[in-house]
Amino acid sequence: MRQKGIVESIAITTVILVSTTILSIQFLKLEVAEHISTLFAFAVFIISLLTDGYVYGIVSAVIGVFAINYAFKFPYFAFDFIKPENIISAIIMLTIAILVGMLTTRLKEYEISKTVTERERMRANLLRAISHDIRTPLTTIYSASSTLREKRDVLTEDKQDEMLRSIQEDSEWLIRMVENLLSITRIDSGKIKIKKTPTILDELVDSVMSKFMARYPEKNVTLEIPDEIVVIPMDAILIEQVLINLLENSVLHGEGMTQIKFKVFTSGNKAVFEISDDGCSIPEDRIKDIFSGFYMAEQDNSDGNKRNAGIGLSVCDTIIKAHGGSIEAHNLKNGGASFVFVLEREAMTDGE
Repeated sequence: MRQKGIVESIAITTVILVSTTILSIQFLKLEVAEHISTLFAFAVFIISLLTDGYVYGIVSAVIGVFAINYAFKFPYFAFDFIKPENIISAIIMLTIAILVGMLTTRLKEYEISKTVTERERMRANLLRAISHDIRTPLTTIYSASSTLREKRDVLTEDKQDEMLRSIQEDSEWLIRMVENLLSITRIDSGKIKIKKTPTILDELVDSVMSKFMARYPEKNVTLEIPDEIVVIPMDAILIEQVLINLLENSVLHGEGMTQIKFKVFTSGNKAVFEISDDGCSIPEDRIKDIFSGFYMAEQDNSDGNKRNAGIGLSVCDTIIKAHGGSIEAHNLKNGGASFVFVLEREAMTDGE
């Protein structure tokens, strides 16, 4: 990255200086040579603005001073640094380069500091939300396992089965939480590179629905997908994780929800996935933060239910963006919420 930045800065400096020299020659031919110093001063300003640090601005200022003095000031093709106007011109361009370099450097340092601060704030909120959310299932697991161990003889079989089911459900929830955290941290750190392979939509949906219904067999899901074969380049495992997270989000957070609609349709070279429910709507002032990773942490969790801290939605956002797609959420007119993400389809041949 550093080497690329150096090459870009050198290229910018070279192009601007060459362009300025060509324009200065034209100014000389038009007998408006008095504006050449201003032209080079402007070139130094632009170079200092577009490049990193002070070096390129100062170098361009020095080159400009020598170029003006040698080629565009009388006596031509000879250096003359005795005249006051030449000295003043050199001082002005060097001052411009230093001041603009200082300004741009400080602005970039501020942006970097702001980004780091925001990232640390989000990480702190995320960790706080995770700590808050895992307390309930861990407490349930500990309580149920302790009771089974200490009072097994006095518990009925039905009560034992109920406690074991509770342990199993909370353990599965914690496993999904860990899977989501691993996905988002690996993608953010660059340890996972998305490897897209052509995936048939029907097979993807079948796999998602079988896993989801195994967890929530009592939930009513309406499925609507194209009749034709649709092939989408993707990392199927990660997109499955996105779809299951969105479906589970409707179950966990769609208060009053009676039906989930899972719809996929095509639009040109795009495949559009939409998961909506008829539960409660998302507060309008929180829609913009819905994928931030700590959205659910801001909500009251006094009922003791597992919230998942919005981590699942943050994972969805990370995975879809890593695929080059987009994802958004909005409320439905008649109540409920809808989550929509878009992926590129496989390019169609002329015969299709």
